Amino acid sequence: MTVHVRLFAALRELAGAGSVEASGRSVGDVADALSASHGERFAKIVAVSSFVVNGERASRATVIAEGDEVAILPPVSGGTAA
Repeated sequence: MTVHVRLFAALRELAGAGSVEASGRSVGDVADALSASHGERFAKIVAVSSFVVNGERASRATVIAEGDEVAILPPVSGGTAA
């Protein structure tokens, strides 16, 4: 099944797009498929990223359905200490 995947920050840059289509039965399947097609650096970032499916927090084990939207959120760093 095909799902819409939104990419942010470095993942967006590496993929050359803010969103892509991918196939899989779980979030982990989708993450693995995209990692295989976009290279080692992409895969390393995905390995430490968090996931959201249709606006709800998800894990790699989350089962997805045709037409779902998966967002892959890389870790955020920066800012200043208060």
